[in-house]
Amino acid sequence: MTDSGTGRRPVSRLRTRLLAGLRARILSVFAVEQDRPPQWTLDLEDGTDTGHFAPESAAWVVHGGVETMVAGIRALLLQAAHPGALAGVHDWSRYREDPLGRLDGTIRWIFTVTYGDRETARRTSDYVLKLHERVVGEYLDAHGVARPYAANDPDLLRWVHLAFTDAFLSVRRTWGGPIPGGPDAYVSDWALAGDLMGVVDPPRSADELAEQLRGYLDRGELTGGPRVTETLTFLRRPPLERSLLPAYSVLFAGAVATIPPEYRRILGLRTAHLGPIPLPVVPATRVVLWVIGLVLHGESPSQRAALRRHRRVTRDAG
Repeated sequence: MTDSGTGRRPVSRLRTRLLAGLRARILSVFAVEQDRPPQWTLDLEDGTDTGHFAPESAAWVVHGGVETMVAGIRALLLQAAHPGALAGVHDWSRYREDPLGRLDGTIRWIFTVTYGDRETARRTSDYVLKLHERVVGEYLDAHGVARPYAANDPDLLRWVHLAFTDAFLSVRRTWGGPIPGGPDAYVSDWALAGDLMGVVDPPRSADELAEQLRGYLDRGELTGGPRVTETLTFLRRPPLERSLLPAYSVLFAGAVATIPPEYRRILGLRTAHLGPIPLPVVPATRVVLWVIGLVLHGESPSQRAALRRHRRVTRDAG
């Protein structure tokens, strides 16, 4: 008679190896969160204050969810609708040659502002603004008029901030858990990032966020076109390991599904269909995110380092 416990052990070991392999492939995309994280994540333990956000804050919780993988895609899709913002990416970004390197820089800024001490958050934001100083050029606006652009232009900074905030909020509402303090708390929290990046009067409530986004639409400042198509083609099928592409395709479809129809029309995007039948993208995305969460499990190195700093600063304060 076979010992059921003995019989289960090979299955358990196989499952562990499979999960470890999948984890390694996922982490190869999000290089900043590897099992041996880069030094900047460990440095988040340093500092003499607890930073801008507490562990129970809306920003901390929202940015720590696995659904942020969809939010990042959605933010990039919506940002592409503004020809000035897209021109800077098209003319200056290295996303085609080194998409993971650009992703690394974006994640570093988000996590540093969210989990770092105040000085590091300020210093990192100033560094990004300094990099932006050389990003200048000319673009055709939605009406075909040639206009100059600069990455640090307050209006373009606002659009990028709005697209980011709306993406993370919408995705959390669709697939995440409760937001401490509700949607208004998250928008208010992340207005701090807008302040750090030079956005004038960023929205501080969900209603203000929706109103400011709608302003770009009502003024006719958003448009599609060849550059948008090129960017969306890249985002639809980026140079990932082949085994990850099916899951990524689901996440991409999930990102598209959360974009309001009026913005999808501008971008030339459709929700996933099989002929006339809409596909169940939202539940499919939920399943993929559940699997990714199961594989990655737990807090990120950035969060763990920040928590160590919080405990130290609190203890030192008596």
